Amino acid sequence: MTRGAARVALLGAGRMGKVHGRNIVAHPRLDLAWLVEPDAEAAARLGAELGCRVGNLADVLGDASVAAVVVATSTETHLEIVLACLAAGKAVFCEKPLDLDPARLLAHAAELNHAVPPLFVAFNRRFDPHLQALKAALAAGRIGALETLHLINHDPAPPPPSFIPASGGLFRDLTIHDFDTARWLLDEPPREVFAWAESLVDPAIAAAGDVDTARLVLRCDSGRLCAISNTRRSGYGYDQRVEAYGSGGACMAGNPRLSTVETWTEAGALQAPIFPGFAARYAASYQAELDHFAEVLEGDATPSTGYLASLAALLLADAAMRSLREGRSVRVEEAG
Repeated sequence: MTRGAARVALLGAGRMGKVHGRNIVAHPRLDLAWLVEPDAEAAARLGAELGCRVGNLADVLGDASVAAVVVATSTETHLEIVLACLAAGKAVFCEKPLDLDPARLLAHAAELNHAVPPLFVAFNRRFDPHLQALKAALAAGRIGALETLHLINHDPAPPPPSFIPASGGLFRDLTIHDFDTARWLLDEPPREVFAWAESLVDPAIAAAGDVDTARLVLRCDSGRLCAISNTRRSGYGYDQRVEAYGSGGACMAGNPRLSTVETWTEAGALQAPIFPGFAARYAASYQAELDHFAEVLEGDATPSTGYLASLAALLLADAAMRSLREGRSVRVEEAG
């Protein structure tokens, strides 16, 4: 059945706003109508590139032709904007996390859980084709019963110190992807967290009150374990790997490379480097999650992740923060 393209507004012209804006413009079932960005110069520049109108949130909320809003603003603005858009009858695609405070999410559970119009909180790792293939292998029982996971999430270089205060910290900004990935792959919610973390990469991150290097262990009620490795600086590229170990073997998703060409000589073997950053490494997953949102808007799907997934990942992050402070294993319900 042929359907008209849904009109969409984009909020935010930063890194993620550019990724989503370009994908919306290229999507056959979506039509980018508005861009909202408080930085007038950034708004004008991206608006000209994308060929859409530049306005403010009131323009978007008052435009009855806009069916949906993609929220890619700074994290601390997400919840207020999402609530306003839902109240105005707009479906919402929101970058993770929905908020940095579980208490605020719980206070708005009625509006956010089973929201009408729908709310999709984007955890893009679930849409990565490599991880989806690993998930399918686990579901098919190719390595028997899953026992343990090992997630590696290493940024190539630290962010500017100015990013840290509004980020929510390492566990809420970076590790939150791993918390959601662990819940998805384990098919079981982790109930206990133990976290070690230090600031080993950039003294400015420590001065801002955060850490940049962490090792965590999650434990499920069944006994399944998940180890997570994080750093703000790898020095060799954007390192994203998953290892799953089961009763009958192992299944692994490694790092895609810029090229499959290898050069072998007497001096040794040379391979192309891994991707330098998140936008290139997860380009396919960002496109796939927008495909999913288009299906939601057409009524052919319900959001795969929303309020509950965002709350669950945030509670794991808060449990990890408490574990780090107190030097002990923390049950997730203690954070909630």
